[in-house]
Amino acid sequence: MIVPYEALITLPSDTVSQLIKEYLLSQFEDGSFADLDSSQFDAAISACKQKLKQGELVVEYSEDDESIAIRQREHIQPTAFWE
Repeated sequence: MIVPYEALITLPSDTVSQLIKEYLLSQFEDGSFADLDSSQFDAAISACKQKLKQGELVVEYSEDDESIAIRQREHIQPTAFWE
């Protein structure tokens, strides 16, 4: 199921930041993320926050394995969205 953005922003900022960092790290399979400096990393976090706000990225909670992760909206089945 998809966590609405309005609910996401009520979470502690550290929780949201950690979720974003996990998402960003998952995007770099070859370890090239380590080559980014802190300003580039901060820019990537800001871009991710903006994409969450715009709905390009969504937070999905999986009841099956009790996990939560950021996903690209187009990779989510329509039945996962809250009405």
